[in-house]
Amino acid sequence: MTLEELWQAALGDIEIEISKPNFITWLKNSSLLDKNDGVALIGLPSIFAKEWVENKYQKIVLRSLRNLDETTKRVDFTVMNNAKKMLLPKTKKEMPVMDPDQLAFTEFRVDPETNLNPKYTLQSFVVGASNELAYAAAGAVIEEVGRKYNPLFLYGGVGVGKTHLIQAIGNEIKNKYQNKVKVKYVPSERFINEVVQGIRTKRMEVVKEHYRNIDVLIIDDIQFISGKTSTEIEFFHTFNTLHENNKQIIISSDRPPKFIPTLEDRLRSRFEGGMIADVAPPDYELRVAVLKNKLAESKIQIGEDIIACIATKVQKNLRELEGVLNRVLFHRQSKGQDLSVKLVEQIINETNQEPMVNVNPNQVIKCVAEYFDIALNDIVSHSRKKEFVEARQVAMYLLRELLGLSYPFIGEKLGKRDHTTAIYACEKVEQEVNKNPGFSQRVMLIKELINKN
Repeated sequence: MTLEELWQAALGDIEIEISKPNFITWLKNSSLLDKNDGVALIGLPSIFAKEWVENKYQKIVLRSLRNLDETTKRVDFTVMNNAKKMLLPKTKKEMPVMDPDQLAFTEFRVDPETNLNPKYTLQSFVVGASNELAYAAAGAVIEEVGRKYNPLFLYGGVGVGKTHLIQAIGNEIKNKYQNKVKVKYVPSERFINEVVQGIRTKRMEVVKEHYRNIDVLIIDDIQFISGKTSTEIEFFHTFNTLHENNKQIIISSDRPPKFIPTLEDRLRSRFEGGMIADVAPPDYELRVAVLKNKLAESKIQIGEDIIACIATKVQKNLRELEGVLNRVLFHRQSKGQDLSVKLVEQIINETNQEPMVNVNPNQVIKCVAEYFDIALNDIVSHSRKKEFVEARQVAMYLLRELLGLSYPFIGEKLGKRDHTTAIYACEKVEQEVNKNPGFSQRVMLIKELINKN
């Protein structure tokens, strides 16, 4: 059979397994572009269709092709270019040629020695009136590690750039001193877990030795150790040991030391003994600069009126700003529409839409289960399998975002869980949506499925 004959036969089988509307929407205009070394390359008309079919129907497509041609081992999907059909790469290590309009996001690997993400640099940190003091303090610390502004305590709300700046300091020190200075970035949650594990396994001496041999200790979200007695005690002694030996300590928090509840007075006093700098919400000029910086990184151009519209409408924080920009660009690519101020306003309004009165909780949960291809019972179960946990957290997030349901109700609905579990899930998914374009697209696809149903 030719590629066309093979694909038409496979489509006949696929059409039987899925509903007619879904078949027409997602697969009617697809093609089998190439078949090489057991790998079939399926072309789809848009990135939106590619994402949907790849996540929803991959098993069905593979099974249908394999039934007709048992040499088929894998299926890959790509976006078709109407002017030129794309061929499957000859080696498995190569990636399929992508549509030139498709967004390109660089993958960065966290350094296992320092826990630092190399994407966070001072060069990519946009400075404005809201963060210039913190940025200046960061520069002073880099020049005189351990001798000036020790500790450096940065505070500010969610998504204003604290993590970017403190990791950028770590990366700059690491590069400037060519790894002669030992840097360690640690989210407070990890520090807490290591202390708990050390106590449980009677290996606290190992934990102490590890942290007290660091030259630059960077702790993110220090407010979470508040009220955890053993962790506070260990951090207090670690702090003292490092400080007495002129080792640099850099701390971030969502509030200044005096407003961290149940924090031990002796720790609060240590924090206030250094440099405290506020990272405030971004003003309009900074929001515009951040948008232009992100567009330059992605080598994408949009009109000044579009940039001004986004910067005016989205004021909360930089993470939300970047999330909206990703949605706007994704919409332009997936829908093939030229951007206008009216369209961008519509996208922003949909992002911040009011609760959907015509959708009930069961529909949301059912659509999430359908998207992740798991049973409804798996979502409400107490299984900790990764795919069940992710689906459960996304369901909690959508129940909150789309329907405005209370956290206690959401927790009860999804397996009789405590409301704090629902709060954690919603915050985690929201952060991932705003910083991870691929994850954001998946959530958008689920919303589309809910709307269609």
